[in-house]
Amino acid sequence: MTYKVNNNNIEIILPDFDLDDTLDCGQAFRWEKIESEHQSAYKGMFLERSLTISQDGDKFIFYNTSAEDFEKIWIKYFDLETDYGKIKIKLSEDDVLSKACEYAGGIRLLNQDFWECLISFIISQNNNIPRIKGIISRLCEHYDHFPQASDLASETPESLSFLRAGFRAKYIIDAARKTASGEINADSIKNMDIDDARKKLMTIKGVGPKVAECVLLFGAHRTEAFPIDVWIKRVMEKYYPDGLPQCAKNIEGIAQQYLFHYIRTCDSLPEK
Repeated sequence: MTYKVNNNNIEIILPDFDLDDTLDCGQAFRWEKIESEHQSAYKGMFLERSLTISQDGDKFIFYNTSAEDFEKIWIKYFDLETDYGKIKIKLSEDDVLSKACEYAGGIRLLNQDFWECLISFIISQNNNIPRIKGIISRLCEHYDHFPQASDLASETPESLSFLRAGFRAKYIIDAARKTASGEINADSIKNMDIDDARKKLMTIKGVGPKVAECVLLFGAHRTEAFPIDVWIKRVMEKYYPDGLPQCAKNIEGIAQQYLFHYIRTCDSLPEK
């Protein structure tokens, strides 16, 4: 991958990437769209590194970041070395997936921190994106960073009342205690059989099938994970009652992102 260092900024030309499609589709909650002279721009956090990034067509600028951080953090986080053009060609063997890929062809799967992703999707249950972002923002403000499991393990639902997270507070605490004790281990979950990984995650109070799949997909980069919500359920019932086509094998989670964005933002399902 080639990039240009311009003062304290990194400039790169990259096809098959769109900031709106990727950062505003519900897979991460610490990014905010900002006013800019550019086509699109966002400010956010990952691993307590702040970043502002802008887009004009295929040109992206990463502001106030070093070449070292770009190579060690942001290339992996934004999955910049994966050829999504090839992925879309493969998925487009299916007519419905072809239309979904064409509609939102700039989606990339973010490589998020496992622990932060776990807590974020516990918070996401029966919630909307503005409220999810608000709870996470209050959590980070209270600790002056995204708290580690050890930070939260000694908390109680009462001590976390400032979050205004409701029933989710006790689930956050259980996840923290199980993670701090080593009962939940990110490296193990990333490498174990995916069915075993699902079962392990669901030993956390409040983590059901959907949250487990989201954590596996977004926090462990298990591309075979396939979160199903009401939108995807509609797609599956109408088009794929026997499961996704062979062209999506082992990248079901990426296919899900294209399908989810299409059906959530369009007035109707595509015709097949």
